[in-house]
Amino acid sequence: MKQLLQNIKNGKTTVEEVPIPAPREGQALIRVQASLVSAGTERMIVEFAEKSLVGKARSRPDLVKQVLDKAKREGVVPTLQAAFNRLDQPMPLGYSSAGVIVALGKNMQGFKVGQRVACAGLNYAVHAEYNVVPRNLITPLPKNVDFESAAFTTLGAIAMHGFRLAEPQLGETVAVIGMGLLGLLAAQIATAAGCRVLGIDIDPARIKLASSLGLEAVSRENAVDAAQAFTLRHAQGDASHRGFDAVLICADTKSNDPVELAGVIARDRARVVATGAVGLTFPRKVYYEKELSFINSRSYGPGRYDPSYEENGVDYPIGYVRWTEGRNFQAVLDLMASGKLNVQPLITHRFPIEQAAAAYEVITGKKKEPFLGVVLTYPKGKRQEERRIEFTVTANRQSQITNRKSPIVNLGVLGAGLFANAVLLPAVKKAGNVSLIGIASSGGLHAQHAGKKFGFQYASSSDDEILNDPNINTVAILTRHDSHADLVVKALKAGKHVFVEKPLAITSDQLSVISKQLLKTDNCLLMTGFNRRFAPLAQNLSSFLFPRTEPLYVHYRVNAGYLPSSHWTHDPQTGGGRIIGEACHFIDFVTFLVGAAPVSVSAHALPDGGKYREDNVSMTFAFPDGSIGVVDYLANGDKSFPKERVELFCGGMVAVLDDFVSLQVVKDGKKKEQRGAQDKGHVNEWKAFVKAIREGGEPPIPYEQLIGVTQASFAAVESLRTGDKVPI
Repeated sequence: MKQLLQNIKNGKTTVEEVPIPAPREGQALIRVQASLVSAGTERMIVEFAEKSLVGKARSRPDLVKQVLDKAKREGVVPTLQAAFNRLDQPMPLGYSSAGVIVALGKNMQGFKVGQRVACAGLNYAVHAEYNVVPRNLITPLPKNVDFESAAFTTLGAIAMHGFRLAEPQLGETVAVIGMGLLGLLAAQIATAAGCRVLGIDIDPARIKLASSLGLEAVSRENAVDAAQAFTLRHAQGDASHRGFDAVLICADTKSNDPVELAGVIARDRARVVATGAVGLTFPRKVYYEKELSFINSRSYGPGRYDPSYEENGVDYPIGYVRWTEGRNFQAVLDLMASGKLNVQPLITHRFPIEQAAAAYEVITGKKKEPFLGVVLTYPKGKRQEERRIEFTVTANRQSQITNRKSPIVNLGVLGAGLFANAVLLPAVKKAGNVSLIGIASSGGLHAQHAGKKFGFQYASSSDDEILNDPNINTVAILTRHDSHADLVVKALKAGKHVFVEKPLAITSDQLSVISKQLLKTDNCLLMTGFNRRFAPLAQNLSSFLFPRTEPLYVHYRVNAGYLPSSHWTHDPQTGGGRIIGEACHFIDFVTFLVGAAPVSVSAHALPDGGKYREDNVSMTFAFPDGSIGVVDYLANGDKSFPKERVELFCGGMVAVLDDFVSLQVVKDGKKKEQRGAQDKGHVNEWKAFVKAIREGGEPPIPYEQLIGVTQASFAAVESLRTGDKVPI
């Protein structure tokens, strides 16, 4: 399918061929018929991308600080590589579209194939021939609302939410500053609600357009006098009533003039709401004397930026939240259906998706022509590529490996996010002896980008296409945590060797299913991405300890950094929490040094205090030989400080490993130190994995340790919550 993409690194806006995305649970696949270009949000993205590297840095000093902090911790070269990898990721543009449902994932009750719908959301309702959209961001279209009009639904919801925040009453006076697309929608919505509306703009053409829609509008230079006359006219004989009950700022400017004007024309104790991006330096005198209320409106309404609402489909009860973003979408469409919200006159440009890049020459001013509503159009009817959409794959396509030894490693990859592009796939290329066959991501876009970048034979949006490709004998699973266990089992059943990023599983039941499947498919290797044990300095540390005759004491301190409570890693159903999702790395490293999985754990945590989520934890593990490992995983530190430090004591020996940059060992009064660029073992782990596949060797990480470490992470969470020492 064709999709419009923005390259943040070089500033190019292009239309690319990418795989059709596949809907997952709670999602629908939409064949797009029209999408709206945002002259605000999208223009800012494109203009940022077109800046030089220095220009980007000047415009985002916050990101520059993050890069500098990372360079201090991890070194200049890996930091620059990570920064350029992030810039190199393709960015989908668009957040408002309309089309027809062509396929449904599970749990999509209330929707049906063939239904006409409006779609919303960054990364969902993008400028592409097909969109995959979660249920709460999809709204059915009334019969008399066409696709082009429906493409305005998201922007209409932004205007409507701003209007609702002003708490308007029937018959009140409302001023709308800025008669652009957002302002014209807001003015029509306010009029439909029974308010008296006056629009204000600096552009005579927009004032004329407002008048053609039956709206009253004036120029900025006449605004103050016109506002007094307008409010007095609608004051029902009260001469003291001079000023608007509510002012909606819909302008797009860095100037403070809109907020200054709003203060002047508002009545005493009026409400001012900003939905546009404007300067926010307030004139204290007028806002203080009139005791004005000011609100900066946040997008479409309640539910925006809440993953449980937008991604997981959890709606808010109507008795507690009357107008969610989804209900605002429906209200906008109802206004369109009744003829009270007319968007067709606002459309100034139409571009077919093939010429979509030209639309951005218009909104960024490269083409010196006035514009307002810019719509992208798409071919009517079913696309030729739709025949490739499959949601079940027949068993006769499955391949089987007859023995563990495989001279050629033909790799298929599931997941093509930032970690895959910046860390794992470069490591695979450096490790060598791997043929890159296919790569899949749920949306298809990132798979297409990674496929080109690293030289895969094909890209897909279907996990099944990779799992059942007879040319693939090895699968790397780099998806979100909740999908790991299911994909591992499917890959093993398909006769593939499996590399899965940590964690192996996020529940005991998932781990049990994997363990049982391993017993049935002993001809396939399984490896989890516990890369730190393969780091050069980790191998040197292990050699320093060999042979040992006494138990170890190991202390592993992790300055993990804060994650907001809304981050998906904290979600027990999606990420498993930070102990299971990431601390398993450090449990594994201690296990590697001891040479056996732990047998018990006792865990304690600092109070969360409403800010943290069980991620300031000290875990003490006991091992079969009497060794003790302490893992302190902390989210309350400063990210500019180095992340990891390991201290080890054993039989007259001491060792300190600092952030995989330096290793100090002390024995018999002699100290040795090794230093180098940070290397956490990603290349070496793949060399070990590939070697085991090609030579038919044992798993690079013994299964009793692989399973035991995962069990230990579950036990640590149990100990933390019960306060008891938990056997593993």
